[in-house]
Amino acid sequence: MKKLTMFYDGLCPLCQAEIQFLSGRNQAGLLSFVDINSSEYSPERVGVSCDQALASMCAQYDDGQLLEGVEVFSAAYSRANLPRLAWIFSRPALKPFWNIGYRLFAKHRHAISSLFGPLALRLVNRKG
Repeated sequence: MKKLTMFYDGLCPLCQAEIQFLSGRNQAGLLSFVDINSSEYSPERVGVSCDQALASMCAQYDDGQLLEGVEVFSAAYSRANLPRLAWIFSRPALKPFWNIGYRLFAKHRHAISSLFGPLALRLVNRKG
């Protein structure tokens, strides 16, 4: 299975919670994560501007192939050994709904995150 690098908004607590959750399940080392607000992110190398990455979930395989939208979640959950979530996000009949939902979330992520992000981060960071 190819390694996948996910590009995320590190200023969004809900996004941080998702990345921390996936990081904790990354035993196979098939996922890596890059905050698009950091100097690690290179729009030129990736081929996706920061604005594009903020508007749609983006990821890239080690061979350079880009993924956008719901396909990112399906690929990430598969690599994080979450087969049920990967299956749900890979269903062709559900993809239009997931894509619309994510676009709405992306557009309003900071408002949504201010409400739910702190709780999500606490839950992900909880030990035991």
